[in-house]
Amino acid sequence: MDEYTKKLIDILSSTEFGTSRNNFKYEDGIKNLIEGFSNIKKCGARIFFIGNGGSAAIACHMTADYMKNGGMNTYSLYDSAVITCIGNDYGYEQIFARPLSFLASDGDLLVAISSSGRSQNVLNAIQEARDKKVDVYTFTGFDEDNPIRKLGDKNVYVPCHKYGIVESIHNLILQEIVDIITERDGVQI
Repeated sequence: MDEYTKKLIDILSSTEFGTSRNNFKYEDGIKNLIEGFSNIKKCGARIFFIGNGGSAAIACHMTADYMKNGGMNTYSLYDSAVITCIGNDYGYEQIFARPLSFLASDGDLLVAISSSGRSQNVLNAIQEARDKKVDVYTFTGFDEDNPIRKLGDKNVYVPCHKYGIVESIHNLILQEIVDIITERDGVQI
């Protein structure tokens, strides 16, 4: 096994899962997230995945997998015409918050993915989610005290300052969750 893979595994085992009241080890953290996503699925609420750059790619991928395989009601905020319209008219920092103000409802879920935990457009989306009584799960890295990590109902924090490792672990955890739900419930096509 090469050094990169060893480092990835070490950081994965150090990844922190928590809520405002509890912190979990990896296995219990995954179970807690599966329970949360399962409750959203059961009630038919919508899930919005957001992020920038590599995190946007993860968000788009998970939007598809959680819908197609997991049978969940996901909604993509990545239509290029909408993003450029909102960015042009209201500023890039509003590209997620403005659509959420129209689309999100009480009981929905926002999954906010940000390696740095400092993206202003993600912070604004979380505030909009709070205003709409939408639950928030955060996936962050870099600094332990990043602002996004403090705002989630459930939080996953990767203690690393390398984008590739943080993004790989975010993707792995989100993929693990939907794969377990899919195995449990069967593929929803």
